Amino acid sequence: MKKYFYLISIQYLGYRFHGWQKQPAVKTLHLMVDRTLNFILEGKRFKSLSSGRTDAMVSAECAAIELFLFEPIEDLSAFLELFNYNLPQDIRALSIKEVGAEFNIINHSKVKEYLYLFAYGQKCHPFCAPIMTTILDDLNIDIMKQGAKLFEGSHYLKSYCYKPTDNGIYNREILLCELVENTIYTANYFPEKTYLLRVKGKGFMRNQIRLMMGTLIDLGKGKLTLNDIKLSLKGETAKKMDYIAPASGLILNKIDFV
Repeated sequence: MKKYFYLISIQYLGYRFHGWQKQPAVKTLHLMVDRTLNFILEGKRFKSLSSGRTDAMVSAECAAIELFLFEPIEDLSAFLELFNYNLPQDIRALSIKEVGAEFNIINHSKVKEYLYLFAYGQKCHPFCAPIMTTILDDLNIDIMKQGAKLFEGSHYLKSYCYKPTDNGIYNREILLCELVENTIYTANYFPEKTYLLRVKGKGFMRNQIRLMMGTLIDLGKGKLTLNDIKLSLKGETAKKMDYIAPASGLILNKIDFV
């Protein structure tokens, strides 16, 4: 039977979801997407796959799913409009296009960009909570900027994987890692100054960005030094990092298929 393949870009606020992957008895993003697809496809056979999983409360500006169908979509624009009409308000489909059978969203080479949004030094408005982490302690932003740059390049990143195994692939390359003042997200209830960590790479391990951010927070508090970060990136003797920054500040910003 002939199959049809579609690539859908979506964005979502992850704060009320238990991550992407379907799990028993909890509300997940994949559950809501598939429930909506089942409704608008009126029970016709389909399958959806994501380009990767996000954890509970993690959001996305631009994630991607592949939709497998046994009947073609006649009007992509009308399908997208109907999909959005029935999705919950914290999930939005951005685009849809047909792709060939050779495209595989899991194995296709891609570059992902993550942002981690944070502020420090004061209690923030509660409305900030879904997308921003607040660190009440003072932070040395200048040394955190230096620390972020240490992650760029090829390194041994076992210290930045949650519950690593002995057979994981930990030699990985980070294409970009920078800590800058936030100019992307604004709101009248935001603190005067907010910051974001921007990280770009071809693949990330479980909790990797949050462990990197946690390390930079501890660096900013004076609990770690730049040398500690350097040591954490060296082979099996690497210094272990264990502070996982809160999930709600993490945003999957972009996926480029290359």
